[in-house]
This record gives sequence, structure tokens and C-alpha cells, in this order.
Amino acid sequence: MNIHELIKELKEPIGGKIVLVVADGLGGLPLEPGGMTELETARTPNLDACVRDGVCGLSLPVLPGITPGSGPGHLGLFGYDPLEYRIGRGILEALGINFAVGPKDVAVRGNFCSVDAKGLITDRRAGRPATDRCKEMCVKLAGIKVPGVEIFVEPVREHRFVIVFRGDDLGDAVNDTDPQMVGHAPLLASGADVASQKTALAVNHFAAEAARVLADEWPTNMVTLRGFSRYPRISSMREVYGLKAVCLAVYPMYKGLARLVGMDIAGAGTSLKDQVDHLTRVWSNYDFFFLHYKYTDSTGEDGNFPAKVEMIERLDAELPRIRNLKPDVLIVTGDHSTPSKLKSHSWHPVPTLLLSSTCRPDAVTEFGEATCLRGGLGQFEAKYLMMLAMAHAGRLGKYGA
Repeated sequence: MNIHELIKELKEPIGGKIVLVVADGLGGLPLEPGGMTELETARTPNLDACVRDGVCGLSLPVLPGITPGSGPGHLGLFGYDPLEYRIGRGILEALGINFAVGPKDVAVRGNFCSVDAKGLITDRRAGRPATDRCKEMCVKLAGIKVPGVEIFVEPVREHRFVIVFRGDDLGDAVNDTDPQMVGHAPLLASGADVASQKTALAVNHFAAEAARVLADEWPTNMVTLRGFSRYPRISSMREVYGLKAVCLAVYPMYKGLARLVGMDIAGAGTSLKDQVDHLTRVWSNYDFFFLHYKYTDSTGEDGNFPAKVEMIERLDAELPRIRNLKPDVLIVTGDHSTPSKLKSHSWHPVPTLLLSSTCRPDAVTEFGEATCLRGGLGQFEAKYLMMLAMAHAGRLGKYGA
């Protein structure tokens, strides 16, 4: 029996409300030996109060030593084993902008990047251009034609866009063309099977044309592609947990993750304050609330330690408004760690707190990596977090006689 079969057997038809706040890339590292992480540096009186009233620990998004992408990181938090459900980033981005993905489609996440005269990448995100610039560049790319394949190019946000390749017998077992570092040229695509080789030929044709079309458009003068994927089959949160769930996210990809598991998508505005405002408005209509906060991740990827500290403090400032709604279970965690020191996702366990009237409080009084290591939740795989949430919300019955 797998986790979902067990939960389907034990789930109760009624119970309390659950709020999951995901501070993307929350975990960090000290810049110097013996120093403090971004979370430990930040002034977080409200998160600290939650820890004192609740219980905390460290969650492993996948397994020890494995650095997760945002897709696996969030699926684990939703209780879907990320080793079982391998979802490409392309489909998540496409769903995030509500693109109607069909059975002949392979969706891909695109990044505008900057390349020098030799074609070597100097900035993987093209300086994070304004979204209007992204839209202009997508219009240029949309004019590219590839024989035998229909192409759709849609803007997402800043440097991100979606390409959907539509045609007969296309596969998604194609490598990313992003080398994940500067000083290297974008990689050629290759397919692991005959169908995916057909996709790779279309991708390489498209990339060559993109280099020509964008040649005079610095800093958005080239593209990289990642996360080739088709639409997967996956049980919804309503089917697994019996929960009516809603997503409050600003960035499209996280809306895509939520749609994938059957959540409704609520308006979320453009700021954390807007998100909490919308949370308040939809409070009476749902059982489960997923609130995604992006900027702890983007500041970490930029290597900006002080900015990540500031983003954590902004999250902390909004927390009382969430607590005032009196959720039966409040969880604050991250989908992975993004230390400013590394400027990237990492394998480090993620600080996690759970607040409920049925908690068995531990002795931790401050929310940070070192203190969470001593917390009552211990160090656990993130895929088990939803079972804890369900139990504390009174939504799981007894197993066995």
C-alpha cells in the first residue's frame, strides 16, 4: 500500500482548515564559518512565536544530498512522492499560464539569456528583464517556423517563457539546453528515443533561428530550454485527501503546480500583502490554502544575502494576519534551500514549522536552521508533511483495529 492509498482509506469527510505557506528557497547557509544563515539573521518575532507555540524540524525535499527543482520540491510538500511523480518544468509553466496542453504537445520552459560575440552565456537570466520586454521577444520568436511541427511561444514573466511543440510522434525525453553556468554556449538538444529525437531536431532548428532573430536584442539575445514534458496523469488533492484546495501564487509556474494536483487558482495580486488579502476573501470557501512566496528564492539565486534577509522579514510581518484567521493547522516551510552563498538551489534540509492546538511543543524558541535541527519533528522527508497536516486537522482516522 502506498501513501495515497493509505490516506484515501483513512481520510475523514470533515475536519479543520490547513494553511501551507511556502517561502520558496527558504533554507540558507552562513557566509562565513560560525556565522548565521539568512533566516537566522532575519528579525522574525512572528515566526518565532509560531515555533514557541508549535513544533519544528527540517524537511528533506527528496532525499539526503539531492538538490531538487521547484517542481519536485512542491510536489513533495503536497504529499506526492517526487521520485514517483517526475513532472517536467515545461508542463508546469504551461499550466501556470493556463495554456491548453493537448495530447500531441511537448511543453518546454524557456529562459531568455545573454550571450557574447562567441555565443557564450554571460547571464543565464538576461538581467531579469521586465515582463513587457519578455512579451516583445516572444512575438519575435513566434514567427519562427519548423517543418512538420507547430510551435506556440507564450510569455510568462521576466526572463521566462513557454514553448509548446505540437506534432505527431513527439517525445519528451530530451535534455535541457541550459548548461546551468555562464561561460558556456547553450547545449544542443538530443533525444533518448526515436520520438524524442524528432523533438530534438525541432528544438535545435528553433534555437538556431532564435539566435538569428534575437542577435541584435541584447541582453535578451539568446534562449535556453529546459523541462521537456507532456501532460501527466496524477490524482487530485480532492481524490487523495478529500480537500477542497486553493492556490494563492503570483508566479505562473506555481499556479501550474497547483492546477496539476487539482487546486483552484485564486486571484493573488502582485505582492504578499495582496496574497493575504485574497486569502482572507476566500477563507470560507476552502479547506486547504497554498500560499507561495517567491522572493526568498530569487534573492538567494542572485546571491544577495541582505535582500533575502529582508524578504524573510517581510514574510514575518504578514504572518499575524494569517494567524488571525485561526487556521487549525499552519505550516511554514520552503520547497528547497537556496543559499545566497551558492546562488542556486541546494540539497540542504529546509526549516519547517507546524502550528496546531494538537501540537506537542518542543523546546525551540527561534525559527532557524540550527534550532530546527533540535525540533520535535526531527529531520523527515517532505512527502510526509501532508499526513501530519491531515492528522493535526482531525482529518485522518485510525489505522487498524
